[in-house]
Amino acid sequence: QVQLVESGGGLVQAGGSLRLSCAASGRTFGGLAMGWFRQAPGKEREFVAAISASGGSTTYADSVKGRFTISRDNAKNTVYLQMNSLKPEDTAVYYCAAYSGISYYTKPAYWGQGTRVTVSS
Repeated sequence: QVQLVESGGGLVQAGGSLRLSCAASGRTFGGLAMGWFRQAPGKEREFVAAISASGGSTTYADSVKGRFTISRDNAKNTVYLQMNSLKPEDTAVYYCAAYSGISYYTKPAYWGQGTRVTVSS
């Protein structure tokens, strides 16, 4: 089992920045790929970014590429999502996920409770 707790969401103006954090406990954090997903009102949950267990490989949705950066600190059992140049369309509940293996080509197996991000225009 892996428990995930997100933090760092809030209200920000368009063009601003936020950093989300996800603290993990339970199974060996360093052995799992991690990801961020989001769900906007009235829409399905969508992939945002993912990082391999070692942190050596990352991938992003086209909609956030160049603006968001995912990173992890395995010593602190924490994964981060730095969000810059935020747009109103980034407004959503952001969820942290732990994949079932070292690669993000496995499936997300554990989810956090989500943190809300609101970007005002």
